[in-house]
Amino acid sequence: MECTVRWNGQDAGMSFTAETGSGHAVTMDGAPEAGGRNLAPRPMEMLLAGTGGCTAFDIVLILKKGRHAVSGCEVSIKADRAENDPKVFTKLHFHYRVKGKQLKREIVERAIALSKDKYCSASIMMAKTAAITHDFEIIEE
Repeated sequence: MECTVRWNGQDAGMSFTAETGSGHAVTMDGAPEAGGRNLAPRPMEMLLAGTGGCTAFDIVLILKKGRHAVSGCEVSIKADRAENDPKVFTKLHFHYRVKGKQLKREIVERAIALSKDKYCSASIMMAKTAAITHDFEIIEE
């Protein structure tokens, strides 16, 4: 896996563009107090977004492979960071909203556990510095 991150130049403040090995680009920016212009997500927000995407991907894939009628999956993440540098994540709380027909609580709970404990590389890495909790709700379609 590869990624190249480039500063967008003097006129761009603290804006950077990341080009991924799969051929996609994403822009990141800093807060105005750090010289940014608030035109794109912060790098640490990108870490949260990637972690949310990783675990949501797992949940949907696990449920689909089990032939469960999943039609939606959303995860909200609340994060606390250390007060001093490096300001790593210290607490993460994942709230999953899984939508489908006749999804059983124990099946969704198992999918979340498999993501957390086995498949989601991002959240497993985050667990090295952060206490992780989660809860979920099932939305009947």
